[in-house]
Amino acid sequence: MTRFRKPALLAASTAALFVGLAHGADPFVVRYRIAVLPALGGSSSAGAGINDRGWATGTSNLAGDRTVRATLWRGGRATDLGALGGPGANSAVLWPVKNLRGIVAGITQTAEDDPLGERWSCYSFFPGPNRAGKRCVGFIWENGAMTELPTLGGTHGFAAGANNLGQVAGWAENRVRDPSCIAPQVLQFRAVLWGPGRGELRELPPLPGDSVSSATALNDRGQVVGISGSCANAVGGRSARRNVLWEHGRPVDIGDFGGIAWNTPMAINQHGDIVGFANRSAADGTAFNPRAFLKSPGRRIRNLGTLGGEGNSQALGVNAWRQVVGQSCDAAGACVGFLWQDGRMTDLNTLLSPAFHGSVVAANDIDDFGRITGQAVDAASGDAVAFVATPYLVRSP
Repeated sequence: MTRFRKPALLAASTAALFVGLAHGADPFVVRYRIAVLPALGGSSSAGAGINDRGWATGTSNLAGDRTVRATLWRGGRATDLGALGGPGANSAVLWPVKNLRGIVAGITQTAEDDPLGERWSCYSFFPGPNRAGKRCVGFIWENGAMTELPTLGGTHGFAAGANNLGQVAGWAENRVRDPSCIAPQVLQFRAVLWGPGRGELRELPPLPGDSVSSATALNDRGQVVGISGSCANAVGGRSARRNVLWEHGRPVDIGDFGGIAWNTPMAINQHGDIVGFANRSAADGTAFNPRAFLKSPGRRIRNLGTLGGEGNSQALGVNAWRQVVGQSCDAAGACVGFLWQDGRMTDLNTLLSPAFHGSVVAANDIDDFGRITGQAVDAASGDAVAFVATPYLVRSP
């Protein structure tokens, strides 16, 4: 692991400086300078993850906005990672990928028809007329090549986070026709851990009483987080009945706010701090009404609240300094990206350099240097753009 020592130490010293000055007695405050990342020709892009090398990953639409592609941004340039299904196929990176070795994980359509006509988990994240109808599987991309990740014998798979050991967390269908599935979903799915070796695949079981599970994120200590529930439609809802932490393959319920759906961890740092979102109460049923949460080792799950006290919120990324980023939406559905630290949630837009003309609508990840990626709306064009926001110091007014 020595290859990661220098970036880790540099990140530590840099982040400590910014966090300390932002909340200390020094006459400085932290602000963020935004760099808009180049698009692949369409009008919508979003950063989903950023690692300590400054690589941002996410999605960008091709021209015409009928196809989305998994995208890597490095050195100010955008790379279309392609798709296993050819020029018209969709692909995406949707979760933070905390890998410094050059591995990117995500989902891609293939050229093969879906024999059961399921919509699968990928459906909600793809645009245009080709959202479904083909197999959608997890992939890893490394050194310019995209490789399909195996399923548990079923049709579809989904890859989310990746760590520095070369492991990838996600979920995949098996061959069981689960009676808790809601049509057109047919097959059961389970959380899986791919790697670190080629072809390695390990199933992670659901909590007792549940039939399905999905893994969303992992760290380098063997800790994996995700959800446990019933099959439903394979996208949130009752599939996310409970928040789960797997340690040594054993599932543990980490708690929630009483909701029976939409309980979803999104990220875990190397210290074991987990962030995500969970429905506010059982009264919400399967309606989407979550609050951002933080669960630290040895502590109860914490409700991070919302900006303004109304609407809903989601915590989407966390770094080694327990800085949390995410999205908060008001009762009317207007959303902004937030930064939470030291018990306080702040609208990221209030911390931006005045040189940026737009609005951050989602902050999706933060690295150990404090750099943030997500999605903003450009004031001039109206396009949804991916960005990286870099902290800098200014004197207090």
